[in-house]
Amino acid sequence: MFRVISINLNGIRAADRKGFFPWMRRQKADVICMQEVRAEPDQLDRRLSHPRGYHAKFFCAEKRGYSGVAIYSKHEPDRIIEGWGIPDYDREGRYLQYDFGNLSVASVYLPSGSSGDERQAFKERLMKRLKPRLKRMRESGRQYILCGDFNIAHTQADIENWRGNQKNSGFLPQEREWVGALLRSGWVDAFRVARPEPKLYSWWSNRGRARENNVGWRIDYQLCTPDLGARVVAADIYKRRFFSDHAPVRIDYDIPP
Repeated sequence: MFRVISINLNGIRAADRKGFFPWMRRQKADVICMQEVRAEPDQLDRRLSHPRGYHAKFFCAEKRGYSGVAIYSKHEPDRIIEGWGIPDYDREGRYLQYDFGNLSVASVYLPSGSSGDERQAFKERLMKRLKPRLKRMRESGRQYILCGDFNIAHTQADIENWRGNQKNSGFLPQEREWVGALLRSGWVDAFRVARPEPKLYSWWSNRGRARENNVGWRIDYQLCTPDLGARVVAADIYKRRFFSDHAPVRIDYDIPP
């Protein structure tokens, strides 16, 4: 069994103060993909930057305290790829990939467009540029698991207040169609293989009582290639404790560790 966890930490140090790391170790995950770490290794003690028993790598934004992705793995990667090779986006630390033989696991953090038109345009330009890249990746013969915060709820089942959010970033028609096109092209929403039911959300606003009332969005994914989609054994979103405004997405694949 091969367990992969993905979580937007909304700050690795804040998540640590809320108990994320003891919980993480108990999960016995093979790979943990993290987004919005908001810190560089030289700002962290070794317990966080190089946890014992894991191969750790951070890909940080040029702007300190902003964005950034990281991966912890129990297995030493054969190769590490930092960034998409698209400078404007790589400066924000949004993609990190570990290769293990023919398997690649990546931590992905797509921009949010909720702050205004400029950032929404930035997000949509990246979506456009990624579309052919993701097609090539899927057709390459490699196995991929792309984990992370995509900042898009795909269907009405992935968002509580879908009627009121149809004109808001994260649930715009063109964003939803982008995800839909990926899935039609062969990428698999691994979580939905095991858990097709609605009202399973991974992010809640800090406003009001959104989390308490489960007024949420499912914007955190593990997209995988079809051969891995057929090997999904179990999936869940952990919500008994909260380490961030996002919840961890855990998926088990029937592949050798």
